[in-house]
Amino acid sequence: MKETILLFNPPAKDQLLKIEMALFPLHIRLKKVALPDYSHPLGYLAGIKDAEPAAEAYAGSELPGTLFVFCFLSDGRLNQALAALRKCGAGPFPYKAILTPTNSAWTAPDCFEEIKKEHEAMHP
Repeated sequence: MKETILLFNPPAKDQLLKIEMALFPLHIRLKKVALPDYSHPLGYLAGIKDAEPAAEAYAGSELPGTLFVFCFLSDGRLNQALAALRKCGAGPFPYKAILTPTNSAWTAPDCFEEIKKEHEAMHP
């Protein structure tokens, strides 16, 4: 599978440009996910062949923050991507996840809520 970062609720244009420029040399695909597609499982959005799309378009509100979901990156490549994102000056972005067999069936709002709970527990 192609190394991909799913981006939900992208930041402002100037910050987004910094992110794109930081990831460009790494040749990691950055996929900005449109709001109506938030109802699809993360695995489907990442391109997993057996993942089924949602029947309905998402009709909820935008996520309260930017969410990155890293898909199909080795540990080394993940560390490179995280370092590039830190260095680019667009962040901080506290809401990040790695696609797993468990969360590949989740929607973006489900994933965001779980990551938000974990972040709040670690940073009271």
